[in-house]
Amino acid sequence: MNERQEALTARNSLKQRVETIDESGFDALALDIFRYQSQYNPLYRQFLRLLGVSPRQVNRIEDIPFLPIQFFKTHDIQAGAWEPALAFSSSGTTGSATSRHLLRDPEFYRRNARRGFARFYGPVEDHCVLALLPSYLERSGSSLVFMAEDFIRQSRHPQSGFFLYNTEELVGILADCKKNAVPTLLLGVSFALLDLAEQHPIGLSGITIMETGGMKGRRRELTREELHGILKAAFQVEAIHSEYGMTELLSQAYSRGEGIFRPSPTMRVLAREITDPLAIQKPGKTGALNIIDLANFDTISFIATDDLGRAFEDGRFEILGRLDASDARGCNLLVADL
Repeated sequence: MNERQEALTARNSLKQRVETIDESGFDALALDIFRYQSQYNPLYRQFLRLLGVSPRQVNRIEDIPFLPIQFFKTHDIQAGAWEPALAFSSSGTTGSATSRHLLRDPEFYRRNARRGFARFYGPVEDHCVLALLPSYLERSGSSLVFMAEDFIRQSRHPQSGFFLYNTEELVGILADCKKNAVPTLLLGVSFALLDLAEQHPIGLSGITIMETGGMKGRRRELTREELHGILKAAFQVEAIHSEYGMTELLSQAYSRGEGIFRPSPTMRVLAREITDPLAIQKPGKTGALNIIDLANFDTISFIATDDLGRAFEDGRFEILGRLDASDARGCNLLVADL
C-alpha cells in the first residue's frame, strides 16, 4: 500500500468514527486526528516543526498545538491530496483578506450540521425553517447559507424558505405558524432581525428566534445583551437563541438565550492564555478560544481563534468579544515563517 492509499484508509476510518462520536470517545479520536493531520497536512506539519513539537510526544488534547485561524486567509489547508468539491468563504470589507475553507464532502457537512442541531432542538425536518439572511444571500460561498439551504430542504413544512427583503411575507408565515403551533425556527443575521423588529413588531411566543451575529457595518454594533433585549421586547419572547459558527468550522454551537453556548458532539472549546498562546487557561478563566472541530478532519481540526471568552468544565463556553491587534500578535509569530 502506497502513502496515498494509506492516507485514504486512515481518513475513511476517522470519518466513520466522527460520524458515530460520543463524549467518551472524544479525546482518543481527537488525538488520532491530530496524528493524522500532523502527518498528512503539510502546513500543520511545518507549523509543528517550527514549534519544535514532536507528534509522538503529544498524549493529551491540552498539549496539541492549535493553528492560528489567520492561515485560512493565506493558505488552502488540506490533510491529504484531494480535489475540493466547493469552498466556503468569509465576508470581508473591500480589499481585506477573507478566509477560505475547502470542502471535500458536502454531504458529510450536511449530515453533521443536522446532527448538531438535532442534539438541542430535535430533528430539523420537524421545523418550519425561515432564514432571514440578506447579507449572506447577496454573496457566494457562505457556509451559513449552505447549512440553512439544507435545513430548508429537509423541512417537512412547505412554507420553509429564504427571505431577502420580503419581510411582509415572512411576518405572515410567522403568524400562521404561531397560530397553528408549528415548531418554527427563524434564523436571522442580527441587523436583519433588528430591521424586522423595528418594522414589524409582532408577538412570536413559541417561535425559536435565533441570531447568527453579524452587523458588518450595517448598523451600530450592539452587545449581545442589548441586541437580545431589543428583540425580546419587539417579539414578546422570553429568550433569543444564538448560533455560533464560522467559515473555518464544520460544526456549530448553540445558545438558548442565556449567553452560554453548548457545542455539537464533534466540537470542543478550550481557552488559552492571551500572553502565552501555547498555554491552556484554567476552566472558567477568560482567555482566547481554541476550538477542536473533529468534523474538520480533511483540513485542520485544531484552530486558535481570535474570539475572547471562557470555557467551562462541562463543555459549555461563553463569548466575551474579540482580541485586538496587540493581543493577537503573540499568536501569530510563526505566520511569517510558513
